[in-house]
Amino acid sequence: MTSRRPHAAGNGNGEAGNGIADLKLPADTVPVLLVRNLVVFPVVILPITIGRGPSIAAAQYALRRETSLAILLQKSSDKDQPGPEDVYRIGTLATVLRYLTAPDGTHHIVCQGETRFRVVEFVPDHPFLVARVERLVTDETLITSEVEAFTLELRQRLREMVSMTPDAPPDFAIALEQITSPATLADLTATFVDISPAEKQDILETLALKPRLQKVLAAVGRRLEVLRLTKEISEQTRQTLSESQRKYLLNEQLKTIQKQLGEDDQHAAEIAELDQAITKAAMPAEVDAQARRELKRLERMSDMSGEYSLVRTYLDWLVELPWELPPRPPMDIAKAREVLDADHYGLEKVKRRILEFLAVRKLKPDGKSPILCFAGPPGVGKTSLGQSIARAMGREFARVSLGGCHDEAEIRGHRRTYIGALPGNVIQALRKVRARDCILMLDELDKLSSSLQGDPAAALLEVLDPEQNSSFRDNYLGVPFDLSHVLFIGTANLIEAVPAPLRDRMEVIDLPGYIEEEKLEITHRYLIKRQLDACGLDGGLCEISEGALQELIRRYTREAGVRQLEREIGGLFRHRAMAVAEGDRSSCRIDAGDLAAILGPPRYENEVALRTCVAGVATGLAWTPTGGDILFVEATRVAGTGALLLTGQLGDVMKESAQAALTLVKGRIGQLHIVAEMFQDHDVHIHVPAGAIPKDGPSAGVAMFVSLYSALTNRPVRNDLAMTGEISLRGQVLPVGGIKEKLLAALRAGITTVLLPRRNENDLEGIPEPARQSLNLVWLDTVDDALAQALR
Repeated sequence: MTSRRPHAAGNGNGEAGNGIADLKLPADTVPVLLVRNLVVFPVVILPITIGRGPSIAAAQYALRRETSLAILLQKSSDKDQPGPEDVYRIGTLATVLRYLTAPDGTHHIVCQGETRFRVVEFVPDHPFLVARVERLVTDETLITSEVEAFTLELRQRLREMVSMTPDAPPDFAIALEQITSPATLADLTATFVDISPAEKQDILETLALKPRLQKVLAAVGRRLEVLRLTKEISEQTRQTLSESQRKYLLNEQLKTIQKQLGEDDQHAAEIAELDQAITKAAMPAEVDAQARRELKRLERMSDMSGEYSLVRTYLDWLVELPWELPPRPPMDIAKAREVLDADHYGLEKVKRRILEFLAVRKLKPDGKSPILCFAGPPGVGKTSLGQSIARAMGREFARVSLGGCHDEAEIRGHRRTYIGALPGNVIQALRKVRARDCILMLDELDKLSSSLQGDPAAALLEVLDPEQNSSFRDNYLGVPFDLSHVLFIGTANLIEAVPAPLRDRMEVIDLPGYIEEEKLEITHRYLIKRQLDACGLDGGLCEISEGALQELIRRYTREAGVRQLEREIGGLFRHRAMAVAEGDRSSCRIDAGDLAAILGPPRYENEVALRTCVAGVATGLAWTPTGGDILFVEATRVAGTGALLLTGQLGDVMKESAQAALTLVKGRIGQLHIVAEMFQDHDVHIHVPAGAIPKDGPSAGVAMFVSLYSALTNRPVRNDLAMTGEISLRGQVLPVGGIKEKLLAALRAGITTVLLPRRNENDLEGIPEPARQSLNLVWLDTVDDALAQALR
């Protein structure tokens, strides 16, 4: 045990000592030293650094007077001038063993704890804090079996903690073993274990030995858990470093082996080959610099590295993209016209617009290209038109299908940080055709959709904007790519479904459906030859009569395009191919009467004559995304209370049209010679067949009005007539959309007379001349005009 005789060094009796030389405290008081973040326990010897004036004075007074120094912990370490209310009331009386003043002016004391105390009261009017204290008596001599058990457990945990602490003093474990007092062991452990000052203060204030040992054990247990985790993390880190060093050594050995076998030259040859490819690619300066940087990285890597393949793939993409414009011969407009005429029958307006576009490109090659968009029903030749334009211009053709595309990365590409990253579809298409001025068709623009991965339509805005696409930046490439020389052509079945900002960047060219004469011509020119070749037949083995083709068009297909027609022709030729494969090489001619045996019964029949032979049925015309179609409106009256019944999956707009038609009939009872009492004891039921198909729109208003009048007057509607138009409550016939598609649908259904709103006269432009001549078009101003033409 250290002697309690005080020692001084430095200028410990300096200026602070001069102020307290004559000071004498009352006999029952002691000077108080307030400390921050430090708890002194009995018996323990600790150094303390002091800096505040009252603290220095208190320490020097205790040293001079050889009295005890009361050490108390501040509740908050932030206060520089704490008062009595800012400190704990239980502390440790200590003896100042040594007082030192360092050369830098700081003051240090070494003190040894004596016993616990409680502050009775603070005595004011002194240069430092002075208090009357009460020494606290603990039960340290009461050693029970539980106390011994706790002491043994504490010793065991302390041994483990010392063994896991790398910077523990070597004689610390010996000192712990020599301590026989459980109280001393608990206080000494609480002094040196790494816990907060508040926890140490709590242990100091615990006078009973058993609870004090329990708290010290809990603190040591928490510290052990921290040490175990630290050791585990350290071992894992050391193992990782060892693995890295092992891999490094193995790679170095592998390099040496490869060098001995001559394989190291292969890596150098590969780098040299890439260097030549980068030079040959003639990239822009910014892209070339990026490629050179990546090549240097690749040269320093081992080809066994996981990143090696990523960098190599990236460089392969850069060198294989068409950075230079290939030389092109002057454009021949006459040859382009021949190509378009040879590939497509009809579509005169469309072909004229394409030739205008080619002529402008010939006169101004560096001009901004418009973005064309072909809109029309399926099977009318939108994709094949793009291929014909490529042939006419002598350029490569690429197609990007956007149907179901819902990820922005499919347009802009993925960043290289992702596993399996690739450029977007636009860059992939250009790499495939190896031409920067190709024809790139963006198919099915109306099938784009947005999701959590972004909006592909928004990414296409930059691609299709001539002012921006000269510096298009794909996320994978990370460098600008010039798309201004690419001729983009879009296709869509429903142009209204294309997002408005995207539609604004394109020039829409409508492709209407084909009439029967055009389908026959297309069949003779293209479809028969294509299907004969697909089935391995020649013209002498099988031919289809004109009557059979007409029957196929009228009763087996009802479409705007010719896709289904080509399938049916293929079915006929496949039937014949089976017979030829079995040895029948005779010539065969398929007539209209043979179709049912080969293709089955007809799928369509002339419903107009069948359905309009009774009163209350009118034929309307409808527009669908796949072209026009006919629509039957049936009306009848049944006994009831004057209600209006609507069936057939009608939308809100169509229901309103039916209500308006009924109101218009009721408002013209006298003019239409209808008995008013008829509405009082009868319900009116309007039904639109094909009830499983949702229907909506205002264009069936005229047909509903005519069918209602027909049902109420028992006068049938003409079976060779169809009608379309919206009605108002004043009896006016208002314009509707989709006139082209509706007229072609009427022609396919065998209609000869069509009633149209007069305000739709301008919509006849673009309708084939044979279709105009085959139809009797009647223009309507009011519903009276419709009744005059429609009823028998």
